[in-house]
Amino acid sequence: QVQLVESGGGLVQPGGSLRLSCEASGTIYNVYVMAWHRQAPGNQRELVASIQRGGSTDHAGSVKGRFTISKNGANNKVYLQMNNLRPEDTAVYYCSAGPSMPNIGRYWGQGTQVTVSS
Repeated sequence: QVQLVESGGGLVQPGGSLRLSCEASGTIYNVYVMAWHRQAPGNQRELVASIQRGGSTDHAGSVKGRFTISKNGANNKVYLQMNNLRPEDTAVYYCSAGPSMPNIGRYWGQGTQVTVSS
């Protein structure tokens, strides 16, 4: 099993920045892809960005150019740098991990709240 713990959420003004972190522990040797998702009240959970073990990334159109996903060399931490935040980015952000594509949601973190408001 893999355990995921997110951190870094909080309250930020529009146009501001936040950096989310997710640390994985457990049987991480079989983790191939890690991702960030978000869910706003009344909305479906949506995929924000993903990163594969080899470094390939993908970002949702709504965040492309503003958010950047990255990981550390040990492949046990994933980050989401969020710049130029908008009120519509307000959501609970979840980290996930999976053993292969497209199975990116085998394991989930508890979520961290991001609120963008003036």
